[in-house]
Amino acid sequence: MKLQYLPFLFVVLLMNACNWGKPNNSPNGINKDTLAYVYQTVKQRASDCGAKPDSGCTVAVVKFPAFNNKTLLNDSVKNRLFNLFWVDSTMEADTDLQKYAREFVSVYDQNKNDPSVKGKIFTINSSAKVLRQDSSLTTLEIGGYMFQGGAHGATVTEFLNWDTKANKSITLNDILVKDYKDKLNAVADTIFRHDEKLSMDASLAQDYFFKDNLFALNNNFSITPLGLRFLYNQYEIKPYSAGQTVLLVPYGKIKLLLLPHTVISQYIK
Repeated sequence: MKLQYLPFLFVVLLMNACNWGKPNNSPNGINKDTLAYVYQTVKQRASDCGAKPDSGCTVAVVKFPAFNNKTLLNDSVKNRLFNLFWVDSTMEADTDLQKYAREFVSVYDQNKNDPSVKGKIFTINSSAKVLRQDSSLTTLEIGGYMFQGGAHGATVTEFLNWDTKANKSITLNDILVKDYKDKLNAVADTIFRHDEKLSMDASLAQDYFFKDNLFALNNNFSITPLGLRFLYNQYEIKPYSAGQTVLLVPYGKIKLLLLPHTVISQYIK
């Protein structure tokens, strides 16, 4: 490297260093972090783990963001994680994730000598992660995997859409007009059949688990810049082997159903 370029290189590096760690000031605030948080992890290993790695014994791991000075949001995240998997049918809903992890390991200790599960490793690995933030909305994905000795484990994914200004969870009633359900369902039905390569008059009786064999949206959705993203978990509408099903309803398809001046208004052109 020629020496005359060194001062220029130093200036470039200095400028980059000054910008390191600054938030991404994207236009109209989309995807800009507005709430400060740090990720925390709760972990509990079974007593018989010894020197084994986590992959070789029963371990409970729960990872989640802890938001600064946002008690209601933090409790909502923890409660959703607590209810994601019922590790013990006698437990009541709570926000104490350390107790949750201990209880999972306790269930293993109580059953590890049962012939049906002996030699099997129990696992729970759950997390809540921030998908996106802007000045009015924080969207989190809450999901995980659990195995307690059965034929197979279970994978679950849920979403929490949080109104940052109102400090509350967002439901479809908060962003859609009154009596939206039938119209939204009709739009989603068309999209679902297109995605599944079904005709509009094809029966849903054989391959799906919809009540009365009629398509229906659930309430598990995330707010995205492109539309409302619904997710069906395993066993919800299809066999376990089919996994999860994602359905995106673009805002352009439901413009007449959208309330004005909501957290999604910034995404509407």
